[in-house]
Amino acid sequence: MASNYKKQNPIIAAGLSNKYNKYQSDRYTFTTYPTIVMKLRKAYLLSFLLVIFACTSDDGRTNNPFLIDIGFQIDLNTNLPQFGNLNFDLNFVTVPDVGLRGIIVYRISSNQYVAYELSDPNHSPNSCSRMSISGIEATCPCPEDQNKYNVITGQPIQGDGRFGLKAYRAERIGEVVRVSN
Repeated sequence: MASNYKKQNPIIAAGLSNKYNKYQSDRYTFTTYPTIVMKLRKAYLLSFLLVIFACTSDDGRTNNPFLIDIGFQIDLNTNLPQFGNLNFDLNFVTVPDVGLRGIIVYRISSNQYVAYELSDPNHSPNSCSRMSISGIEATCPCPEDQNKYNVITGQPIQGDGRFGLKAYRAERIGEVVRVSN
């Protein structure tokens, strides 16, 4: 029995036993209070540093000075004929009385929709800033710039504008596509 105990307990097996630890088994090892406090301090410090360095500034982000944020929510029922194109991939509908100059809602796949403002994001809204849609391109009819944008990604294709299309949140809930800002 004693020889089996020596094999199980590494302190006794290493020959480091004394009168205080010879009855100590592996199940009942105790750590001292200062050791636990030091581990907690290290964990708090590590988590604090992680939070500090994980947060980044959004100073590099440039807000579009031409388009203001308008809060809205519209539900487009795909059972209605005017929104029926949203039942098929790679189709779109335009809604003229929402947002600044209207919105376009584009269905990429059965569960992925994108929605954008129809006003050109690279100049102030005016009489010619409402874009026309042709395929997957949105074109500004203003003669001075001729900006073009990809409707799927919202990025500029042609022109000297530095802003992409203003995106809105679009999600399908049953038979309704909800667009909101």
